[in-house]
Amino acid sequence: MTSKKRRQRGSRTHGGGTHKNRRGAGHRGGRGRAGRSKHEFHNYEPKGKHGFKRPQDIREEVLEIDVKKLDEDAILYAAEGLAEETGDGYEIDARDVVEDGHEADVVKVLGSGQVRNSLSVTADAFTDAAREKLESAGGEAVLTERSVEDEAEARADADGEQDEE
Repeated sequence: MTSKKRRQRGSRTHGGGTHKNRRGAGHRGGRGRAGRSKHEFHNYEPKGKHGFKRPQDIREEVLEIDVKKLDEDAILYAAEGLAEETGDGYEIDARDVVEDGHEADVVKVLGSGQVRNSLSVTADAFTDAAREKLESAGGEAVLTERSVEDEAEARADADGEQDEE
């Protein structure tokens, strides 16, 4: 018999305090991480929100559309008055097609899918793949006045001017 076990002989609770203490997890405050927001360790584990959220005023909402959808639905867009049929293809303003009554900061054309028709698409931003597919099918990618690329260049120019000072 080990010395501790031998020592406990004759003791009613064997070092467990009063008789009601060793009755499962209740005396310990639950199992695992139960009650972590209320029990005795409240000083050690931070509670509440963590992380970072960008401020609403600088957050931009970006709506996206694939060239595949523009190509497949060009006839429908022309019938609905959202696109103009030209001699060799269609002229589509991506903002008219995508927004559907929902105002967005940026409308971006993505390059998923194939383009079979000649499309002249106007949008705020294009991926490289989208621009390449539109131009290889005989169409063009037209940036709006307020394009994402222009803003990026303006920001880069502004940063360059600050560095020089």
